[in-house]
Amino acid sequence: MKIVTASERLAQKAGIKGIILGPAGIGKTSLLYTLDPDKTLFVNAEAGELSVQEWTGDMVRLRTWPDARNLAAAIGGPNPAYAPEETYSQAHYDAAVETTGVDAFAKYETIFIDSITEVSRVCFTWAKQQPESFSEKNGKPDTRGTYGLLGREMVGWLKQFQHCPKHNVWLVGLLNQLKDDFGRTSFAMQIEGAKTALEAPGITDQVISMVSMTPEEGEPYRAFVTHAVNPWGYPAKDRSGRLDLIEEPHLGKLMEKISAPAKPASERLNYHTDTLAA
Repeated sequence: MKIVTASERLAQKAGIKGIILGPAGIGKTSLLYTLDPDKTLFVNAEAGELSVQEWTGDMVRLRTWPDARNLAAAIGGPNPAYAPEETYSQAHYDAAVETTGVDAFAKYETIFIDSITEVSRVCFTWAKQQPESFSEKNGKPDTRGTYGLLGREMVGWLKQFQHCPKHNVWLVGLLNQLKDDFGRTSFAMQIEGAKTALEAPGITDQVISMVSMTPEEGEPYRAFVTHAVNPWGYPAKDRSGRLDLIEEPHLGKLMEKISAPAKPASERLNYHTDTLAA
């Protein structure tokens, strides 16, 4: 165990880990155009490159769950907490980089994964085929076992990116609008498995909702909603403390703002309520 001094910690530049949620067609994949193509890797799980066919950066297609795990192992590095036979161990990392090379991802600053929604479906397809998904008594499919395995795998996959020190990692996903029996509206990430939906926002630094805003006058416009406390109920979170409630839907500029010097905590953190309880 090594104590990291304050000067060492402040000198380190950690990558940003975030999730961008939005309805279909809002332009999430097109955010690639706001990133440096020479320093960005597009991880394409949805075959959605039609909307960015003029983008000039590198791409890797992701079709199977073993491929997804190998990608996370190669980018995130070995996890010393795992035994050699476990996923994301030193042995897994060594095997993952054997075909790509140790420095294969060194040129990239940002890993853009489209989408976490589709990755969860890929993981679910894999999980249904594993022994945990079948009853030991009668050999029939066991849904509880499938979803338990899905949750463990997806959370472990996300945490592997969380501990990746040098890269920015952005995952885009679909945003669902839900209505209950009383007509009340809420919003949630579209993803397989309740465990992943519950834990993913806590694992990442940022959660951004990319939505269409309709002003009282003028045309609708696209925007990033970044604060957990917002009047529309969109999923959002800003761990940096540097973002406004509504930001321009430009991922490159957003990362610049997140990485910019912050105001002192005493100035940017609000510990008060607008109204006092009676």
